[in-house]
Amino acid sequence: MPTLQNAVDNPAPTADAAGPSFGAGLFTLLRVGWQRHAQERSCTWSRDRLERHQASRLQALRSFVAARSPFYQRFHRGLEQRPLQELPILSKATLMENFDGVVTDRRIRLADVERYLNEPATARLFLDRYVALSTSGTTGRRGVFLFDPTEWVAAIAAITRPIAWSGAAGNLRNPPKSALIASSTPWHYSARIGKSLSTRLLPTLRLDAAEPLSALVQRLNDWQPTALAVYPSVLVQLADEQLAGRLKIALKNVATSAEVLTAEARRRVEQAWGIRVFDTYGATEYAPIAAECTFGNKHLFEDRAIIEIVDEQGRVLPPGQRGDRILLTLLERHTQPLIRYEISDMVRELPGTCGCGRPFRMIESIEGRVEDVLFFPARASDTTVAIHPNLFHAILETVPATGWQVVHETRGLTVYLTGAVDESLRDQLRERVRRMLESQAAQPPVIEVRMTAQLQRGTTGKAPLIVSRVARVAA
Repeated sequence: MPTLQNAVDNPAPTADAAGPSFGAGLFTLLRVGWQRHAQERSCTWSRDRLERHQASRLQALRSFVAARSPFYQRFHRGLEQRPLQELPILSKATLMENFDGVVTDRRIRLADVERYLNEPATARLFLDRYVALSTSGTTGRRGVFLFDPTEWVAAIAAITRPIAWSGAAGNLRNPPKSALIASSTPWHYSARIGKSLSTRLLPTLRLDAAEPLSALVQRLNDWQPTALAVYPSVLVQLADEQLAGRLKIALKNVATSAEVLTAEARRRVEQAWGIRVFDTYGATEYAPIAAECTFGNKHLFEDRAIIEIVDEQGRVLPPGQRGDRILLTLLERHTQPLIRYEISDMVRELPGTCGCGRPFRMIESIEGRVEDVLFFPARASDTTVAIHPNLFHAILETVPATGWQVVHETRGLTVYLTGAVDESLRDQLRERVRRMLESQAAQPPVIEVRMTAQLQRGTTGKAPLIVSRVARVAA
């Protein structure tokens, strides 16, 4: 979305980066622009300089939490001189259970933050100082995350960096029109960032991903954006509408985030608009985690965090091996420090370096979350069999549908398809899924294939490819 680039490089006097409580918009956007340029300088570092930077920031962070966080004083007791990899892993459940002790401002109480988040949307910041965000809680209890003014400006700056990486450059004299299709929930990251970057220099249409497809098409046709930021599940449907002639917009830039971007989604965009998709991987806790460069490689943002790719036992894995989760140690967040914080995304590091020259490690596309692994009874024993989401991808990405979703419930497995799919494919698809499960030594449940106008979405409008409503029990 080149219009975001315009905002930070050419700040508007009337813009306000985080709401009225942050003071003059011009000053705030100048800070965002300076922060982004300062962060981007790390792209020219050597790998050795990057690692020295990480070590220095980590030492400062550990000293800070030892002095200011009652939780970390207990959590790291006796380990103060041990290397990072020997510190305990911090889960979201542990974080939320110990929230009041983790934060370093003793005025902050989780009960007060929860009360604030449950109030009607307001420009007032929590304690007149903190931006408060929350996850949707799709993997269990929702997470709550706080940013002080400096941390929030740095976060806004970081979220604009993938725009520069994509090579998209805006023209201030004739700024392109953009559209953002994400969550409109006030406590969601995308909604808060959108508000923070709202300015007259950014002609941006903001739409809720949960709106009916027909409504999205009509509003996009009326708006005529040239840049689009959108969830992959919505993007595929929009590409199909463009190919069918119902959507008529001339896009020059497309960016995706928040869901797994499939190869089929990339192909559809190329077919519909003749452009490539630039995908960003992030989380409410830390965004972006990784983004694509113009060479098509996805780099980890390692200048502001130490990112470990580990197995189920928490052991760091070498390049080429798929991790079961990643651990984030955020080097610049002091309000709510996160050290070896667990995110259950399955990621594989790529070996080698990129032609773009950045010192950051590369990863393959995100393979989903650990929660996306489905478990079925084994055919020949009393154990269970784990079915990786890639096995569903291999089958369903070949189906001529605009979208798909696998829902596992106690009564069986249902595959939902969107778009004009030939009814005759249902039996074939059901049989392919059954054979795949049997090939993995699993006992197939009742399998259904259903056509639907809209995939099931969560409170933030995301449509996960894999949905499990069965208790996760590993073998």
